[in-house]
Amino acid sequence: MTQIINTRPLLQEKQQPQTPEWLISHHITTSTEATLASLDAGSQGLTAEQVADRQHRFGPNEIAVKKAPPALIQWLQAFNNPFIYVLLALAIVSFVTDYWIPLRAGDKPDLTSVIIMSCMILFSTLLRFVQEFRTNKAADALNSLVEVTVNVRRQDEQHQSVVLSVPRHEIVPGDIVMLSAGDIVPADLRLLESSSLQLNQSVLTGETLPVEKHARVHAEESQAEISEQALLHQPAIALMSTSVLSGSATAVVVATGEDTWYGSLAGKISGAAPKTAFDKGVNSVSWLLIRFMLLMVPVVFLINGLTKGEWTEALFFSLAVAVGLTPEMLPMIVSTNLAKGAMALASRKVVVKRINAIQNLGAMDILCTDKTGTLTDDNIILAGALTADGFDDIHVAEMAWLNSYLQQGINNPMDRAINDYATQQGIARRLLHIRKADELPFDFTRRCLSVSVYDDHGRQQLICKGASEEMLARCTRVLSGKEEVLLTPEHLQHYRDYVAEKNRQGYRVLLMGSKTLSPENALRRLRHDDECDLTLCGILCFLDPVKQGAESALASLKARGVQVKVLTGDNAEVTAKICRDLRLSAGIPLQGPDIAAMDDETLKQQLASHTIFARLTPSDKTRIVTLLQ
Repeated sequence: MTQIINTRPLLQEKQQPQTPEWLISHHITTSTEATLASLDAGSQGLTAEQVADRQHRFGPNEIAVKKAPPALIQWLQAFNNPFIYVLLALAIVSFVTDYWIPLRAGDKPDLTSVIIMSCMILFSTLLRFVQEFRTNKAADALNSLVEVTVNVRRQDEQHQSVVLSVPRHEIVPGDIVMLSAGDIVPADLRLLESSSLQLNQSVLTGETLPVEKHARVHAEESQAEISEQALLHQPAIALMSTSVLSGSATAVVVATGEDTWYGSLAGKISGAAPKTAFDKGVNSVSWLLIRFMLLMVPVVFLINGLTKGEWTEALFFSLAVAVGLTPEMLPMIVSTNLAKGAMALASRKVVVKRINAIQNLGAMDILCTDKTGTLTDDNIILAGALTADGFDDIHVAEMAWLNSYLQQGINNPMDRAINDYATQQGIARRLLHIRKADELPFDFTRRCLSVSVYDDHGRQQLICKGASEEMLARCTRVLSGKEEVLLTPEHLQHYRDYVAEKNRQGYRVLLMGSKTLSPENALRRLRHDDECDLTLCGILCFLDPVKQGAESALASLKARGVQVKVLTGDNAEVTAKICRDLRLSAGIPLQGPDIAAMDDETLKQQLASHTIFARLTPSDKTRIVTLLQ
């Protein structure tokens, strides 16, 4: 039986602070064997005893989420309002002066004021409770619809390695996880093996394009704690909450729950909610009433006592003045208006969990928004299929479609964009008769994809598309008009400048090359050395387009005096292009590395003069929002 040892010392008994960055960087700089040894894990997976022990010590693989308390507690929390406190105090005073004292004196008691104030308190708190209870139940129902399972390799009772599908919250450090396309990364992982793995990290970085990941270790990496920006781009690390777009991998869990990087971020923002403008306004009004009462009640008491000499009556009269100064209907009126606003938002499919936040929404003067998926569709499109001379050409789009449609490797967002474009243009129907001969799948070393097809004359044509530098290295000629000319150093610099300018305009660029295979080469399978001596024949430009309605929404916000700040993990050039398309004044972007070097006071001074904040980490966004409040 595998010996169970305490893995907690790896997380606790160190000279350095135990942050997720330290923990992950420890595993970046070690071999896979050393990583497995430090976690007391093996490629065969953990035993049931090890899993139970670690679940007990590390707890469930869940991040800090503020859950709604029981119904009774929610109703009691509705009383947590300074104005309600004032009404409760005055209701007690009215009970003593209008009921208890007259009853003791043999006079007729009067509960009218007490009943009115009690009803206002009860109705106001019930209305607030019912609205927030319903929205909390709706939010819980939505969360319950999502159940994530993970494929893990563990040992059975006979210590044989088996693959099990287990709920995400049961994952523990040392578990061996298998990832495939469509999976959500369940914890912070160190990759052990990978095949053409691409992750979508937009939930953390805002970057639209996938990120390549692989299990190789950079020996030159320092074991010191790494920065957030560096952590997000570590090739051997897959962070919790990112998703697998394509490829597959086997990885070991190095951190779960609040020990993950995502969990540490959630912990920073899941504390007590800050007071809303509504809360501050109610507090201000309540204290104004209290101060006014503290001033008026003694004055009225002294004047009446000194002029009439009846100090007991003077006391009752001064207390009655305090009751009369209080607008008993105000809490009911406010709660009714907030509830009406919540119902109006609900009709537009907006769930309001804190009813007091509605006033903040109406009083907003600065809106901080992400870019990817908010201002844009988060759906890359083919914006241009150009000749090497820079002109639109349907023939280039046809070649791109053959390359993307016929390949059977990684189906990445750019291939999907090409296929969608071809469907819209009717290209797919026209070229379905073309037969595929062979392919060289995409990999992250070559950074290109090749497909060979039979043309109408029976010859094999090689069509290759890939990243700009890799394609320029494979091309020796360029198609200018209808003629092929040698690709000179001047041509190479021209295309590098062209691609750089397109990138500054917010486009992602791939280049295309082709050649006719010789008869002897056409009789064998394609080899990597066939991807040489190509003719540069096409330029493909991709863009994440702006979301429909985003421009009118921004214009409406501007008309209402609301400033918009764009906070994104994507690069500044792409973000500036999107802002220009939306007619949003971009100005000079302020970028994450510069922000990290500023103290809070310096950054606060910079916030007013900038609209775009690019290359941000999630904690950068939390910091900016806090300083803007």
